Amino acid sequence: MKFGYARVSKNDQSLDIQVQKLTQAGCDEIFKEKVSGAKDDRVQLNLLMNKLRKGDIICVVRLDRLGRRMTKLIELINDFKTKGIEFVSLENNIDTTTPMGMLLFSMCAAFSEMERTLITERVKAGLYAAHDKGRKGGRPKALTTDKLKTLKSLMQSGEFSVTKICIMAGISRSVYYRAITGGLAK
Repeated sequence: MKFGYARVSKNDQSLDIQVQKLTQAGCDEIFKEKVSGAKDDRVQLNLLMNKLRKGDIICVVRLDRLGRRMTKLIELINDFKTKGIEFVSLENNIDTTTPMGMLLFSMCAAFSEMERTLITERVKAGLYAAHDKGRKGGRPKALTTDKLKTLKSLMQSGEFSVTKICIMAGISRSVYYRAITGGLAK
């Protein structure tokens, strides 16, 4: 039996093109999931692995759909070989039943891992550069200096409920209580 495996990393990404290509390649059943390839525990991949039998073929559109880390890819391919399962990557033209296919698999897996590492390094470099320029990531502070002044004056007046103070100061109740317990509004 020929099984297909399609994967994207994020929920807003589409599996349609991969499913179409796997269907055209003659896959009898296609396992689909939306999860990072860096994760070892993938529900649909685990289901596929449990269903595979000697003589079956597993087919992916690209090698990186099966996994991101070279060590995991090699472990999977070796597991396939041990169980007598063939592996085909359509766009990488890899067929592990041949020595040339195994060589190509090893090279593609190495490039895939290198690409992922380079992306991670670029992201880190961008974050450091932004930090050096004084930019901070994350959500802006809810309690600005102006809102703190408003909060203090409304609290000191004693005329308003907590709900009214939060509405007038433009903050949530959790921000209000954090300001109170943290001593900011005293």
